[in-house]
Amino acid sequence: MDLTARERLILALDVDDFKKAEELVDELSDYIRTFKIGNQLFTAEGTKVVNMINERGGKVFLDLKFHDIPNTVARAAEVATKLGVYIFNVHTSGGYEMMKAAAEASKKISLALGIRKPLILGVTLLTSINQEILEKDLGIKRRLEEQVVHLAKLAKAAGLDGVVASSWEINEIRKVCGKDFIILTPGIRPAGKSSDDQKRIMTPGEAIKLGADFLVIGRPIRNAFNPVEAVKEILKEMEKN
Repeated sequence: MDLTARERLILALDVDDFKKAEELVDELSDYIRTFKIGNQLFTAEGTKVVNMINERGGKVFLDLKFHDIPNTVARAAEVATKLGVYIFNVHTSGGYEMMKAAAEASKKISLALGIRKPLILGVTLLTSINQEILEKDLGIKRRLEEQVVHLAKLAKAAGLDGVVASSWEINEIRKVCGKDFIILTPGIRPAGKSSDDQKRIMTPGEAIKLGADFLVIGRPIRNAFNPVEAVKEILKEMEKN
């Protein structure tokens, strides 16, 4: 995707207070276009956070990772589409039929209402998962990278626009899914910052160089002494690559 650094960077609003979310959006909207609303904030405050960001001219990545039977996920996809979000996601482990149902429902309702269809991304493997967890906890014997690529191919076949995957898997996903398949990468940590609970991490510059379309960054910005300066430094690093 031909996007500027500002358009590629997504701030994770992983807070549980509307006022705090609003303050972050107001403080950083000159530098960031898209804000991620995940389970924590959405459970606490609901759709009014989506509306607040849209009213301010921002974009919403609704990160609720829908994962249920196909009909249930299709109905959730319709609601997300009507909310006017820019991106929403589903778990690829829900299978081909579930992902296809989400893609078709979103396309149908957007055409019926004459609104833009959101980008729909499939979550492959969480960046908190490593090879040991994949094998011992999930019982999957494939190499982690092979499992991610398998799920990415499934997502593309089901009609999704792209996937959520760590930067470590970008090259292999590109080989099998092509240059127009969107890759959004969480687990981004500027050089010298704590990895927190993430296992598969990379710096913003490294991820952009490898071909990530979007980067999601949360704690390194939210917890910074000066969030604006933290964002400026990240954007500067992204623009070099």
